Amino acid sequence: MTKTIAHYLALCALAVVGVFPFWWTLVTALSTEGNIFAFPPTFWPKEPSFANFIEVFDTIPLWSFLRNSVFIAACTVFWKLVLCSAAAYPLARMRFKGRKLVFGLILATLVLPSEVNFLVNFITVTKLSLVDTYAGVILPNVVNAVAILLLKQAFEEIPQDLIDAARLDGASEWIIFSRIMLPLIAPWLATVGILTAVEAWNEYIWPSIVMSKPDEFPLSVGVLYLRGTFGSSTRVIAAGTVLTILPTLAAFLFTQRFFMRGMDGAVK
Repeated sequence: MTKTIAHYLALCALAVVGVFPFWWTLVTALSTEGNIFAFPPTFWPKEPSFANFIEVFDTIPLWSFLRNSVFIAACTVFWKLVLCSAAAYPLARMRFKGRKLVFGLILATLVLPSEVNFLVNFITVTKLSLVDTYAGVILPNVVNAVAILLLKQAFEEIPQDLIDAARLDGASEWIIFSRIMLPLIAPWLATVGILTAVEAWNEYIWPSIVMSKPDEFPLSVGVLYLRGTFGSSTRVIAAGTVLTILPTLAAFLFTQRFFMRGMDGAVK
């Protein structure tokens, strides 16, 4: 009994630590009075109002930024699922020379910080004339080792007898991959898709490097215009931040069961 209580207390403490930054930002966005940097912090807005949110809509083209973010995130998710699953399947189910070497090189990219790739990616994007385009933002993020590793493990969990039976029935490798294997790993695909969508939605550094046209900025970059326009209005910046977070939060709440199923399979 004591151990159970201690366990739940520890979980509650972790929940408070995780939720507090978002709650403080929401309280700041709704407040119109008081010192937002006071210690101990305020846990409830003083004179709550939506005026700061209205100011965000009046100041920046929020809907345009939102549309750009949705497009970038959707394209990134689609192409990552296509390319990473196509890379993971042969690594999991085919035997060819150099397979272990290729997989080792893919895993080696995990030790590289993402910032190391910025220079190479920018040179590549420049040579391909993709600066100031959505393709320049999307392409460097459509393949990564984590997604390939997760999908490879998912393919390996499918019984070999199922694949052998399909081959005996005359199914081609493409049919086996697209009509048998992909539907069976749907929870893993959903997990990769959710993680990719959140990552693409929150990406700031790379879009701000590649893009210079304000009308093409994603929401994560465009909302920072509030800092330039309202240099001393932390409340308006907080309101813009809340509006940036809400779509991903809502999407995760609606898709968390798929995410948990995929993560459960990955742990196994």
